[in-house]
Amino acid sequence: MANKSVWSDNRFWQRSATWVTGFAAVLLIWLTFDTMGQISMGTDADLQNGVTKRVPAPTVINYKITYEMSTKRGHEVPVIGAKEKFFGRDNYSEKEAGALLHLGKLGSQAKNCMDCHTLLGNGAYYAPDLTKAWLDPAWGPEGSMQAMTGKNTKEEAMAEFLQHPDRYPTHARMMPDLGITADEAKGLVAFLKHMSSIDTNGFPRNFGKMKGAIHAK
Repeated sequence: MANKSVWSDNRFWQRSATWVTGFAAVLLIWLTFDTMGQISMGTDADLQNGVTKRVPAPTVINYKITYEMSTKRGHEVPVIGAKEKFFGRDNYSEKEAGALLHLGKLGSQAKNCMDCHTLLGNGAYYAPDLTKAWLDPAWGPEGSMQAMTGKNTKEEAMAEFLQHPDRYPTHARMMPDLGITADEAKGLVAFLKHMSSIDTNGFPRNFGKMKGAIHAK
């Protein structure tokens, strides 16, 4: 009787399937725990001690955020610097900052921002991606938007635009007036600032190389 090839042995394939399934299950469990650790929000203590988290604490709004090239990773990453004023303060508590971010998140949902914009990879592409909007120099001291709104700070300029977008035509696809209140605008700007501090592995791609953005050529 001829020897049976292992490749035609049902028991071999059954055992192989069992081992592969078991390994995949263990790997999936490990990746789940690793991912949870990566996306867990940091604390204010982390920020004060210079501990970098992919998702910083809400109190990151008390700090200056820049977008700098990492030669090791090959793309730009958020860098959290020294304290800076945000709507006149740099001492928001975790509770206060968290409440602002919550208001901003609810506002982005209530106003259906993702019908036109993209946030962290979700949404539409009719209007600009908002993931790193806080970092766009157009809102900075020398930017066109700050000059257009007549405000002295980035956050004030953004809040003013959100409340009265019809007063500041930026391009053919003008943002409609959504009836955003001053408090809602402040929350939305806080939400945008926090979102810019999240390490998204360089997403959106080439933001740092776009004309008018950080490190533009």
